[in-house]
Amino acid sequence: MKKIALLAAGWISLVLGGLGAFLPLLPTTPFVLLAGICFSFSSPRLYRLLQRNRFFGPYIENYKSRKGVPVSVKVQGIVTLWGLLALSAFFMKKRWAVILFAVIGTAVTVHILCMKTRRNEEAEVMTPLVQ
Repeated sequence: MKKIALLAAGWISLVLGGLGAFLPLLPTTPFVLLAGICFSFSSPRLYRLLQRNRFFGPYIENYKSRKGVPVSVKVQGIVTLWGLLALSAFFMKKRWAVILFAVIGTAVTVHILCMKTRRNEEAEVMTPLVQ
């Protein structure tokens, strides 16, 4: 029963993490990490597949190795977050929604800025281009 519950929680977390890549209110990283934890206890095969996945694998690898998040990813995340929140607030035209979006946006921005920053991204990005 425990294995089935962990598998279900892993799949739900993975789906939410996938949606979080497109929706600014859902964070991708925590859901992918939670899916990894659930799969590691319930299905080593699914955990290995998740680690090797080209979209979600780097989230787990960066977390496990404590490398941090590149500056460009932080900037892109914050700009995308606030752009989509502003667009959502514009179309909602409700004061409570604007306040809610501002609070959520501020909390997520603080969270992103508090994450460890990986400084060596220029070397990693430029190396393939030079060769």
